[in-house]
Order: sequence, then structure tokens, then C-alpha cells
Amino acid sequence: MIYLRLFLSFMKIGFCSFGGMTMIPVINDEVLRYGWMTAAEVMDIVAVAEMTPGSLGINCATFVGLRVAGALGACTASLGVMMPSLTLSMAAVHFLLRLKGNKWLESALRGVRPASLGMLVAAALTLGISTFVIGTTVQWNLIMIACVAGFLMFRLKLSIPKTILVAAVLGLLFG
Repeated sequence: MIYLRLFLSFMKIGFCSFGGMTMIPVINDEVLRYGWMTAAEVMDIVAVAEMTPGSLGINCATFVGLRVAGALGACTASLGVMMPSLTLSMAAVHFLLRLKGNKWLESALRGVRPASLGMLVAAALTLGISTFVIGTTVQWNLIMIACVAGFLMFRLKLSIPKTILVAAVLGLLFG
């Protein structure tokens, strides 16, 4: 039963998000709903998934599945999160090739972009609150680490693995 639940949960994640960081709120909701992990553990999984090569969704599915139900759980969750993308990608290519240059389609796709950005903002706020506020105490040291990481990536164009390494060192020093 756990394998079916993992497959269906991660298939839902695959259908309800557009990949990358937009998956985080849906992953968080599903994992917390079934009590598979705590919010802090989900944040750890997301951090590790960002550091490792591959898709955030597949990496998270693999880590959660492994934690919940071993190697078979990892395979089941990974297959679940890939299923919608594979199916929809094949269908989308078929229709996009047929409708290339269609003004209605182009307008619809222009509407999806800001919605994706809104989902990223919602994910950032959700994760920010659970990361930076513990009980009623604001963790200013963690906010400082996040600001440094943002500066390193945005202004200095530091790679993700290097930024994570710097953040880990800062966490050791100030965490």
C-alpha cells in the first residue's frame, strides 16, 4: 500500500507543478500530509536534491521514497513523479508542432509564465517562514546566510554547489 501511495503522491506532484522550485510547495504538502517527514526534514531533502545532479523532483522523490520505503520506494516515487512529464511532454510536442505560430497558444503561454513566478514566490515565502521563524523567534543568523547566498548567486554568479558550500561553512560558523 505504501508503494501505491508514494506513486500516486509523486504522480500528483508531477501533474500539479511545473518542475524545479515550483514543486517544493506540493512536495512539502504531500510529505507532511502523510507524516513521512517533518518540515525541517523536507527542507534538508530539498537542499540535498539541489546539490545533487538531476531534476529536483526526481531527486526529492528518490530521497523521500528511499526514506519511507527503501530502494523499491525510491523507484516507485521516482517513476510516479516522471509519469506525468513523460506523458504530457509527448502530447505537448504533438500539439505544439501542429499549432506553431498560433496567437491563442502564444498568449496562453505568456499567461503561464507569471503564474510560475507566483508559485516560486509562494514557495519562497512558505519555506522562508519555516526556516527563519522557530516558534516566535526570528533566526536572524539564517536570514543573513540566505542574503549572502542570494548575493553570491545573483551578483557574483557563483554556481549552486559553491554557494551551498559557502552557506554550509556559514552555517557551521553562525548556525
